[in-house]
Amino acid sequence: MKTSAPGRTCSIATVLLSLLAVLHTSTPQKNDIDIYSLTVDSRVSSRFAHTVVTSRVVNKANVVQEATFQVELPKRAFITNFSMIIDGVTYPGNIKEKAAAQEQYSTAVARGESAGLIKATGRKMEQFQVSVNVAPSAKVTFELVYEELLKRHLEVYELLLKIQPQQLVKHLQMDIHIFEPQGISFLETESTFMTNELADALTISRNKTKAHIRFKPTLSQQKSPGQEDTVLNGNFIIRYDVNRTLSGGSIQIENGYFVHYFAPEGLPTIPKNVIFVIDKSGSMLGRKIQQTREALIKILDDLSPRDQFNLISFSGDATQWKPLLVPASAEDVNQARRYVAGIQAQGGTNINDAMLMAVQLLSNANRQELLPAGSVSLIILLTDGDPTVGETNPARIQKNVQEAIAGQYSLFCLGFGFDVSYAFLEKLALDNGGLARRIYEDSDSALQLQDFYQEVANPLLTAVTFEYPSNAVEEVSQDNFRLLFKGSEIVVAGKLQDQSPDVLSAKVRGHLHMQNITFQTEIRVAEKEEEFQSPKYIFHSFMERLWAYLTIQQLLEKMILASDAEKQALETRALNLSLQYSFVTPLTSMVVTKPEGEERSEVAEKPVETENKHKHFHLGLPLSRFHTMGDRRSRLTGSSYADSFLTERSGYRGPNCVCVNFSKAGPSGKAPGNPGRIGPQGPVHSPSHRLTYHGVRDLLLPDMLLAPSTPDEVDLRIKARVSAIPSDTMTQRHQERKHSGSSEDTSQPAKTDSPPAPIQAPPVILTLPGQSVNHLCVDIKHSQGPMNLLSDPDQGVEVTGQYETEKAQFSWIEVTFKNPQLQVRASPEHVVVTRNRRNSAYKWKETLFSVTPGLNMTMDKAGLLLLSSPDKVTIGLLPWDGPGEGLRLLLRDTDRFSSHVGGTLGQFYQGVLWGPPAAADDSRRTLSVQGRDYSATRLLKLDYQEGSPGTEISCWSVEL
Repeated sequence: MKTSAPGRTCSIATVLLSLLAVLHTSTPQKNDIDIYSLTVDSRVSSRFAHTVVTSRVVNKANVVQEATFQVELPKRAFITNFSMIIDGVTYPGNIKEKAAAQEQYSTAVARGESAGLIKATGRKMEQFQVSVNVAPSAKVTFELVYEELLKRHLEVYELLLKIQPQQLVKHLQMDIHIFEPQGISFLETESTFMTNELADALTISRNKTKAHIRFKPTLSQQKSPGQEDTVLNGNFIIRYDVNRTLSGGSIQIENGYFVHYFAPEGLPTIPKNVIFVIDKSGSMLGRKIQQTREALIKILDDLSPRDQFNLISFSGDATQWKPLLVPASAEDVNQARRYVAGIQAQGGTNINDAMLMAVQLLSNANRQELLPAGSVSLIILLTDGDPTVGETNPARIQKNVQEAIAGQYSLFCLGFGFDVSYAFLEKLALDNGGLARRIYEDSDSALQLQDFYQEVANPLLTAVTFEYPSNAVEEVSQDNFRLLFKGSEIVVAGKLQDQSPDVLSAKVRGHLHMQNITFQTEIRVAEKEEEFQSPKYIFHSFMERLWAYLTIQQLLEKMILASDAEKQALETRALNLSLQYSFVTPLTSMVVTKPEGEERSEVAEKPVETENKHKHFHLGLPLSRFHTMGDRRSRLTGSSYADSFLTERSGYRGPNCVCVNFSKAGPSGKAPGNPGRIGPQGPVHSPSHRLTYHGVRDLLLPDMLLAPSTPDEVDLRIKARVSAIPSDTMTQRHQERKHSGSSEDTSQPAKTDSPPAPIQAPPVILTLPGQSVNHLCVDIKHSQGPMNLLSDPDQGVEVTGQYETEKAQFSWIEVTFKNPQLQVRASPEHVVVTRNRRNSAYKWKETLFSVTPGLNMTMDKAGLLLLSSPDKVTIGLLPWDGPGEGLRLLLRDTDRFSSHVGGTLGQFYQGVLWGPPAAADDSRRTLSVQGRDYSATRLLKLDYQEGSPGTEISCWSVEL
């Protein structure tokens, strides 16, 4: 393969990865550039991921076309190589010091050439983009390589890949190889674009130490239903963890370098003293303060009884909740919850006084010996803006806080939104042994706050130090750490000396709650090196690159804290390592040569978190999607006018169903013994006409909305349609409405032209296999507090919910699984999945496909979320947006329930006995369940199980 010769004239395009975040919307170009091959090959060796994205395109047009290569990669990743192959000539990317590349960049800008960018596209991702002109029939190969060290977060490592070809691709393949010598203890995959049709394209294989995930869809599998567009647009995520014990950790060696992973199991949690410092300035007004209150209330509930805590809220002034720290007893937590619920936003932002007040609280308690021996003291600051009251100079605030803390406590800073100076908060936290985190303004902000707290909620060790023989290792990365939290991991890497011993020993020292502890580990170097020689997919010298990556990241962090004199030395070392290992970092840039005659140069700039201030762009959420539920059914303005003429047909005989209505009334008596499963088949009147109504808009379309209409014209059209409805139907629906308890003004005579409410979907429809009545529709009329809907200890599942009778809908439904230990909580806004204290939130009606050992979770574009397992009952949740909108519960494979199933709904799987029809009205029956009698009435309902608009069914209704 030829490379660009020195004598060949080339225009130079600089690809600068620096510190800029830019709004950009990518729109697929409908031209004749065909992607005929797209491959993603990611190899994870001992947590270090090496990913290669290769795209091959051809210009099928008879004119020059522009081809754009666009890849999203994790923010923590470093690009290590990029190249283009055009007509057999390779145009490589070269890593240079930023200052050297900047000169070429300035030249390109001076020529008026446009720039492609690397930019932030979400909370965790950046987008790399470069374009080139392609001659007719010519082919181009793009290849991007990036690397990252996967960080353990709440007990899992996460590899995030983005796939977005924007067209059908003949050969599309993703391969992820994982090799972990410690052994893989847990592995799951999740996708935001996977469908049931694509599931066959995904294969997962694993043994004790290795895993291979392959995704290879055919052209037909990639197509959107009924269209020629691709469905592949979203994230593919792999999460896993490794085996570990209560030991000194795992030391691994490859090609003369070592890495030491330390995350011991079984350590007790150290009690903590925590002060929450909450910004309640005017800029927090509205959604921010509401979400902050919501998060704090849940965080307070998670405090351990051994913890102590206090609250400080501040605007122009700072106010402490209690004069002293208080224990996290049930009484004090309840008082704190009430205090938090009353926090209101107004005023300025006095960060300095609030922080000094928090430090003073801890210092006073320490002097009075009120802090438990061996406990850990934390300050958690949440603010959304820069200081505006009192001391407003950021440098002086940082100095004041650092001098006050004096290394005794750890400070964690949370910046809410993009109006806060993240650089200010980051240095404030790092100065005091903590870290900073941005909280993104979105519907899940409260969850973000809770997740951050979970990261620091369980300290295990303090003052952790690593020791190695001085004659064995050199150039060791950071080897002392203030805190180790549960669910995280400390990583130390270094180089083995040329004449190092055959046995490498290590000591890890730290402080537990009331004692010191030392872990000792010894390994044989030759045996450890053999572990990485057998797997074929391990890329060479990965551990050396892991060491370089880790060292650069730590040097960049130290630069934030260093003085000007120290900073230059740190920058020089980080720059030299970046150049030596070809890493694109904030100190380096990549220069890409392009063919002669190119009129455009591509410039890519790597964004850094501290530069995001005031960039109010939409965050394309890559992992978790946290927005309010959208795509509700449209409502017509003045719908009440139209509704006054609308009614529905009743008496249509659909599938046999029983409706169950919850009420406060107790059982009416004992049922006969030996309950049977025989259900009555009451008569259903078949009307001579049928009009299925699914809302005002449905009734008006299509002829009523084709052209503008005056109110009189709409009036005539509606009346014309209503005239087709027999009057007996109107009367029947009116009687059903009265029976169901709908409020009516009994002092006024009934108006024959006033229609009843539209047919509603019951909150729950149960399937009853083996019974003559095979469906049970559930209408909830009365409830008090959370309801135990069903539980089956043999299945290891429990479903609870809160039903609001005034709104006639569930405010939440929660499904808890015992194995795997996982909780799914659905609300009208979103779905939250919690596992190992880790929350993941998902928007309704966005596709989801998650494969976890023992459980599959899928969501389609209609919003139907299914929780299934080969040997368990399938539980479904749906954001129904038809008449009677709200959350809905579905149950499938109910024959898998055990004989121990119970709960408000579960009782109907224990046996049902139907009484004889009522003498005066054969549409009424008595339903007996486990000795309790309920009145069942035949009513018209909407079946929501297949999604909106639903199917009109006649079923039996029972009020519990």
